[in-house]
Amino acid sequence: ANVSTPTAKRITTMFAQLARRAVRPAATAAARRQFADAAPAAGLMKLNFNLPQETLYDAVNVKSVVVPGATGEYEVTADHVPIVAEMKAGMLTINHEDGEEEKYFVAGGFSLTHEGSTTDIVCPEAVKLDDIDAAAVTKNFEAAKAKAASAEAGSIEAAEAMIEVETNKAMGNALGLAMA
Repeated sequence: ANVSTPTAKRITTMFAQLARRAVRPAATAAARRQFADAAPAAGLMKLNFNLPQETLYDAVNVKSVVVPGATGEYEVTADHVPIVAEMKAGMLTINHEDGEEEKYFVAGGFSLTHEGSTTDIVCPEAVKLDDIDAAAVTKNFEAAKAKAASAEAGSIEAAEAMIEVETNKAMGNALGLAMA
């Protein structure tokens, strides 16, 4: 069955709402990294990380990025072969040159790695993993499972409930929670 444009818009909006419900209220403003204009140093790559409403990274030098690809997780480092990949909901890890790791939960999107050690991450929603409330994710996961169980098979409600289940499961897995 074809998904109508209004239904697709509702599903996209739902992803954003799910991510916002699991974010701690004090952590809604994401910190932006400093701009970097020079070419990446040896062993480093440039990262551009964009959401529709803001840019989190703009040509920032990093050591690597671990991407939750739709066909499997992979790591992009300096001089990586060009690749375009769809991302699934999951954890995106940015490894900085000083050894610091920064983790985000992403609701999907795309990763584009270009020649010249530059990678663009584009996704509809991203939340720092440290800003996600594990209790809220567990609560939302259980509520979504109940909603899915009570929805009529094949209905829009059933599809939306399964998206909620899978998104909350992916958030829980990123946090190291046992989600069943």
